[in-house]
Amino acid sequence: MTRRHIHYEAAFEDYLRSRGQPYVAVDEQRKAIFAGSRVKSFDFLVYRETGQTWLVDVKGRQFPYHHEGRKRHWENWITREDIDGLSQWQSTFGEGFVSMLVFAYHLTEPNAHQPTHHIHPFRDCAYAFMCVSLDEYKDACRERSAKWDTVSVATARFKAMVQPIQCYDANREESCDANREHNSLRGTAAGL
Repeated sequence: MTRRHIHYEAAFEDYLRSRGQPYVAVDEQRKAIFAGSRVKSFDFLVYRETGQTWLVDVKGRQFPYHHEGRKRHWENWITREDIDGLSQWQSTFGEGFVSMLVFAYHLTEPNAHQPTHHIHPFRDCAYAFMCVSLDEYKDACRERSAKWDTVSVATARFKAMVQPIQCYDANREESCDANREHNSLRGTAAGL
């Protein structure tokens, strides 16, 4: 069972249910042991009609994130433990499975700049679920903090690689092309 007190994961689970998407929520309390060491678990196993089954790690972030009086958009940092765990799970599950990072952005200013026009309402809040494969993220990330053992992807590159989860539906490609243009134009105009 997911940690429903974590609103980002609860919102994502609500999105899956609303779409009738088959999934299994992983109990974070039960971590697996690989070669004598504990491995960080993923959050959801998401079965898709076409393509690969996803091993999803939900990363909750605010959009924008307010820090020291400034607004920061497109926060996308993760830990090296996240990368190591998802890499091991992807290898263990093998062909037909892919590790995916789902950045669940809580839209703190819903009427302002948004990462996509694909919005999911949940508990009087608005969320955008932006996805990228672990392999693509790994190729693009750089160290963010040695102290916290975190990595991130430069904003411009991250915006070019992530897609709303809705874009992975075969029927939505046209709207996702419009979403890419939306992000490109809004990002350029706002300097985000």
